[in-house]
Amino acid sequence: MDKVRRLRAMSSLCRQQAAYNSMNKWKLLAEAEYWDHLAELALSSHFQQCNAITSTNDAESKTISA
Repeated sequence: MDKVRRLRAMSSLCRQQAAYNSMNKWKLLAEAEYWDHLAELALSSHFQQCNAITSTNDAESKTISA
């Protein structure tokens, strides 16, 4: 989750720079979108791993109790 926070911070910095740098505004906004995309991928990956661990633990507990 710390990785997601850092990626979102990078996106925020790019957006702030875009507000003050009209010459590179579109480039910086595109870069912000890139960082947001990476954050979404990292978050999705994190929850998939959490769900896989939970599913494995549930399957093991059902096997042991059966």
